[in-house]
Amino acid sequence: MNISTALRDAYDLSFQVSPIILKDGIASSMPQGLLPIIGLTGQMFGFLQGASSSGSASLNDFPIRYVPIPGGTVINNAIGTYPFANQQVAANAVIQQPTNISLLMIAPVKDSGGYLSKLSHFTSIITAVTNHNNAGGTYIIATPSYIYTDCVMVSMTDVTTADTKQQQVQWQIDFVKPLISLQDAAIALNGLASRTAGGGQITSSKWSGPNAVVGQPGQTGVAGLYGSVNNFMSSPL
Repeated sequence: MNISTALRDAYDLSFQVSPIILKDGIASSMPQGLLPIIGLTGQMFGFLQGASSSGSASLNDFPIRYVPIPGGTVINNAIGTYPFANQQVAANAVIQQPTNISLLMIAPVKDSGGYLSKLSHFTSIITAVTNHNNAGGTYIIATPSYIYTDCVMVSMTDVTTADTKQQQVQWQIDFVKPLISLQDAAIALNGLASRTAGGGQITSSKWSGPNAVVGQPGQTGVAGLYGSVNNFMSSPL
């Protein structure tokens, strides 16, 4: 396999075959608490086994692909329209809103055996993500331009069009990245607790910000998460 082919395969695996990574929740027992979505149907084991036995494995063997749907946001701000003390403050009244990303899950049946395995694959995925959501798990969504972290799943909807003769082959999966995640809340709590435990007075909200807890467990966890994502992108399997 030449370098260009290897890079193309790495791109396809990271952004099309398995761009959804489950974090914590049902993935808590996995290394660094991360589980690629291809691990939910046993396909990851088969891919590794094929690669180790023959020295290569085709990504075309995966029956499911994911494509970002236009309309995802990386910056989403609203402008305050209520009265302010002065015009200078009003001109900078930017209110941050949650961002969102949606993926189109494409899963056509390619051969006769696919009709038998489709039900089991989808049942495994739906059961797993339902349990993951109920357990408070979050998601990392990798797109070619941006990696969304600490997202929550909002919905999974059948959007199959009449262009195909097959049924239920296109699914829209919607994710939202909340303004405050559990990790953000833990960082703020660590900063506030460290100040109050030391007898300090609370005079500014900046004491509960990220800068107040550099070196704290929460801050270390954030760095570890991004390291895990980078490692997965460079060596997904």
